[in-house]
Amino acid sequence: MEQTLEIIGTLVGLLYLWLEYRASIYLWIAGIIMPAIYIFVYYNAGLYADFGINIYYLGAAIYGWTMWKYGAFLRRTILKRKASEAENRQQELPITRMPLRYLLPLVAVFAVTLAGIAWILINFTDSNVPWLDSFTTALSIVGMWMLARKYVEQWWAWIGVDAVSTGLYIYKGLDFTAALYGLYTIIAIFGYFKWKKMVKQEADL
Repeated sequence: MEQTLEIIGTLVGLLYLWLEYRASIYLWIAGIIMPAIYIFVYYNAGLYADFGINIYYLGAAIYGWTMWKYGAFLRRTILKRKASEAENRQQELPITRMPLRYLLPLVAVFAVTLAGIAWILINFTDSNVPWLDSFTTALSIVGMWMLARKYVEQWWAWIGVDAVSTGLYIYKGLDFTAALYGLYTIIAIFGYFKWKKMVKQEADL
């Protein structure tokens, strides 16, 4: 049963990755289904931080959908720009560069989350990979926020998460998931350059 769920999760993950690469808002639908599956897979594998992060992913997917769908409208409202209500409803949040002012707070969030999760895993679970599990979880939290804001730099977070996760899942015997994350790593690199190109195209319009 666990291997079946892992295969299904892998297929949904591939769909998610393709939609993310294309910057399609429908990635958030797959972003709800995939963590619902992996909650069971990671718990059975003893990857408790990854188990917990998938609960976070469910909520983050709802937030991401809202930001992508209505982010442009909210942004214009805050900045008090003049635009018709119809246009605001139809235009999705554009892909942009992350402002530098967010870098230090995100690094701080990553460091605190990493230390906190590792402490919990070391003291309250039987995890034999507490630091690697905590690393991917903490960086995923940062990456999901950046993705919800549609920042190009979110791909750098996922490159780190995916590369480390590939080795972690091989060690844990989750072969299908390891293969998926190996592919994630490669596609994330291409995804960064595609989004970078899309930012330039939007700026030229």
